[in-house]
Amino acid sequence: MKPNALLLAASCCVSVAAVQAADPAKGGELVVEAQCENCHMDKLGGDGSQIYLRKDRRVNSLAQLATQVSVCNSQLNTGWFPDDEAHVAAYLNQRYYKFR
Repeated sequence: MKPNALLLAASCCVSVAAVQAADPAKGGELVVEAQCENCHMDKLGGDGSQIYLRKDRRVNSLAQLATQVSVCNSQLNTGWFPDDEAHVAAYLNQRYYKFR
């Protein structure tokens, strides 16, 4: 499946409203537990958090962020429930993206 099709398929999992109501602190804990930045380091090298800040990033809205978190959850089999995904998206938005 192509990346854009995968993003579209996963987009039904977490709503923007759920992300806005989620707990960023809980999301930060989940990111650490799942070792998300280790995977990002494997992809980019160096500091894994730079994946969120690169100029050519694929995430350009809160809806896309929620979808990308769902995709990562599915690919890495983290076992997160939709509310966990919303917490993670809220954390990433608060820390890196700053979408409204």
